[in-house]
Amino acid sequence: MFIGEHQHSLDDKGRLIIPSKFREDLGAEFVMTKGLDSCLFVYPKNEWSIIEEKLKALPLTNRDARAFIRFFFSGASECTLDKQGRVLIPPSLREHSKLEKDAVVIGLSTRIEIWSKEEWTNYTEDDNLSYDAIAEKMAELGI
Repeated sequence: MFIGEHQHSLDDKGRLIIPSKFREDLGAEFVMTKGLDSCLFVYPKNEWSIIEEKLKALPLTNRDARAFIRFFFSGASECTLDKQGRVLIPPSLREHSKLEKDAVVIGLSTRIEIWSKEEWTNYTEDDNLSYDAIAEKMAELGI
């Protein structure tokens, strides 16, 4: 399980250290793709397979389903960690997430998100992001 928030920096080659407490659950090979809200999603292979099966089951006749599948899979990249626990983030994914130097790596149970520090700060300080209002909506969903 992935939990917590960690701050790291990309090196000159676009490599990012994955927090040591995430590495074991992430595994030797994993998938990184474009995420929502200008971040990156990182999935262990077993979680990626679950998402992949769900997306394959969506009807190709649905325009929104096709658009999301294109967005999600076109940005996907199979990744590995080097001996120092770093992952090379492909240029297209760095561009999508606006990653240049400082990054925030957060654990969200079954996946990791990678944010540029600036985007994460903007997201968490957004005046429209009311945790009380979100909590009320979660209650409506039975959480």
